[in-house]
Amino acid sequence: MIHLNDPKEFKAIEVPVNPGVYLFKNDEKEILYVGKAKNLRSRVKSYFANIDHPPKTRQLVSKIRNIDFIIVNNEVEALLLENKLIKQHTPKYNINLKDSKTYAYISLTRENYPRILTSRKVSPKLESFGPYTEGYTRQDLQRLVTKVFKLRTCKTMHKRACLNYHIGNCTAPCVKKITKEQYDEQVKNAKIFLEGKFDATMQELETQMQQAAVDQKFERAMELRDQIASIRLLTQRQIVDNEKRFDQDIMVFCQEGDKIHVIQMGLHKGVLLGKKEFTVDRQPMVEQEFLKAFYAVNQIPREILLNKPCWQDTEEKKALEEFLHAKKLSPVMLTAPKRGNKLDLVQLAEKNLQASLTGNNVLVDLQKILCLPKLPRVIECFDISNLGQEHIVAGMVRFTDAKPDKKNYRKFKIKTVIGQNDFASMHEVVTRRYKRLKDEEAAMPDLIIIDGGPGQVHAAQTALDTLNLKISIIGIAKENEEIHQPNNKQAPTIQLDKNSRMMLLIRQIRDATHDFSVNYNRKRREIQIRDEFTKKSL
Repeated sequence: MIHLNDPKEFKAIEVPVNPGVYLFKNDEKEILYVGKAKNLRSRVKSYFANIDHPPKTRQLVSKIRNIDFIIVNNEVEALLLENKLIKQHTPKYNINLKDSKTYAYISLTRENYPRILTSRKVSPKLESFGPYTEGYTRQDLQRLVTKVFKLRTCKTMHKRACLNYHIGNCTAPCVKKITKEQYDEQVKNAKIFLEGKFDATMQELETQMQQAAVDQKFERAMELRDQIASIRLLTQRQIVDNEKRFDQDIMVFCQEGDKIHVIQMGLHKGVLLGKKEFTVDRQPMVEQEFLKAFYAVNQIPREILLNKPCWQDTEEKKALEEFLHAKKLSPVMLTAPKRGNKLDLVQLAEKNLQASLTGNNVLVDLQKILCLPKLPRVIECFDISNLGQEHIVAGMVRFTDAKPDKKNYRKFKIKTVIGQNDFASMHEVVTRRYKRLKDEEAAMPDLIIIDGGPGQVHAAQTALDTLNLKISIIGIAKENEEIHQPNNKQAPTIQLDKNSRMMLLIRQIRDATHDFSVNYNRKRREIQIRDEFTKKSL
């Protein structure tokens, strides 16, 4: 391990030239970043070279006090080890994507009489089969299992047989229409089928059909015949679908300042499944970093189409493909197409990304018209809601890149203000919000919007001044929808075209905040009424 009192002390000669993984750590030996390299010395040296790094990289380098290495045999081993260490330590400066899509399973409960259901998570309480990436296939399979093996689907064991029993889709163990041993046999056969042993299931059903015919139980024989036909139809259709399967992902990147915008689109069986959008901080090899982070938590396709290579040479490309192969357990191909249908697909994804980025154009307009020092990518808005002297609350919503960021909405119950005083209440909630962000050293918003006139805006600005924070702030009055700018002496009040994109966005944010705070106020009143009613009942 190399110890540094200051990043300026770094000496490249101390770093080996082997392939491997490097770990940047701070004073407390906390891992800040994990990376891999074909040549450790060359890669680590690039961080300390006197070049124009993005802000996030500069911040990382300033905190590095220890550098550790793990040497491996080749670049593929480095990729696999890097992936494992990132999952284990979740370093602050690595791209860390949460699983944006959870594929569904067909599951059997571990009850006395198991029931069949769809689940999104693997649980000890369930015996799960899958996952199934395509909803239609899973639904067809689950319906077929229910129909053929007649398993219960009800959450509770009813006292009377339900409709499923009467239409022949369940053997009604709830009312003892079948013994425990017989039902266990149904479950066992269903498990064999869900494990993909379709031939074994059909052979068993054919044996039962022939025996039913011998015993002259012709209705039972016809039922089994229909079940065999249903399984054969499903399995034949799956073979056809697999022959047509077009298992690809398209991933395109676009840089905008210190941000990298990414869009991912998936195609399965030639059908576009949808898109996912991300924005990450620019950093060295960010496209490759994102690719590895994304496929650490998402299903890996057979081929990934990119609008630009995320590798420096053919050896690095091959190493990436082998890394993905090791995770998928089947070959994966990375392609940056130059012509043909694959290029058309990449261009389609680029069009989607550009359409998404046009939402940022309104932010550029806002920055210009409001004379903001930076693009208002993160906007937070406050509103006070009260009914008389009671239930004074506030709501705050956050919009990121002109879209609601609901996980960062916040509710406030007013604590220090007695009576109806919107100005003091606004001062309190703004102080509480940004004192907490300041104490946590969290990122501040680029713009604050206050739902109110000059008085509320002044109260909010005073709170920011007390915290020694310089954040752009505006207010929007309800009556004439004027924009109040406390920090713009030349134009303290402006009126925007009510149908302009900027005004539509501001109104959307203001209305979302108003609805959020009013709903919180209503909920608190409902709680009080319920509590009072409970007391009277007692």
